[in-house]
Amino acid sequence: MANNRHQEDHIALFIDCDNISYRAIEGIINELSKYGVVNIRQAYGNWTKDNLKNWESKLLEFAIKPIQQFDYSKNKNATDILMTIDAIDMLHTKKIDAFAFATSDSDFTPVVMRVQQEGIKVFGFGEKKTPEAFMAACSQFIFTEKLMGDNAPKSSETVVSEGRKSSEELKKDKWLIKLLNNAQSQTMDEFGWSNLADMGAYINNKSSFSPVNYGYKKLSALLKTLDIYDIYMDEESKQMSVRNKNYSV
Repeated sequence: MANNRHQEDHIALFIDCDNISYRAIEGIINELSKYGVVNIRQAYGNWTKDNLKNWESKLLEFAIKPIQQFDYSKNKNATDILMTIDAIDMLHTKKIDAFAFATSDSDFTPVVMRVQQEGIKVFGFGEKKTPEAFMAACSQFIFTEKLMGDNAPKSSETVVSEGRKSSEELKKDKWLIKLLNNAQSQTMDEFGWSNLADMGAYINNKSSFSPVNYGYKKLSALLKTLDIYDIYMDEESKQMSVRNKNYSV
């Protein structure tokens, strides 16, 4: 979110193809590439089924390894279990700086929480129907609807600009305003100014917020549109600072 955010070196991406549209994968890869190299890319599903046919070309295009899992039971998706086992296995055997789970299934909440216990960041991607428990467990969660067009995959930048919320819409979001105000007040100096990078880090530690869900690629762009903060850019250090317009010494 902030310009000086530390980039992760190695990211492992696990895709639940039964619960994620193939049209979202380009946006997911684009988003994760801002934080590091997605050097582990695995897609899970029963590839003998017709409903996953559209995924085949995407596996080749984005160098994703397909993991086959037959349905051993009609009442339980075995894909979830295998994906969880592989994630926990890699947690202990690979050098991974961040995990990413693309799924709309709340069954993955425990594995996300387990990874977080090791101090490793978890990026989540899922549809707007995704249960809140899974979204809240992630370090950052992005709706896949924000990363894809209606008929064909687009770049993250294109889709984000199309779904951008206005200043008035942002101001009506009480959860967002409370989150931003808390982050700003908790990181400000004696003159009321907060370093944007510190503010972004505070938000990351407190929630699964992502500016992408509001139609913005960066936190700074969202704050400028919101227009309840004074924003100052130090040209020498290239550091951005934020202060509430209602602040008084």
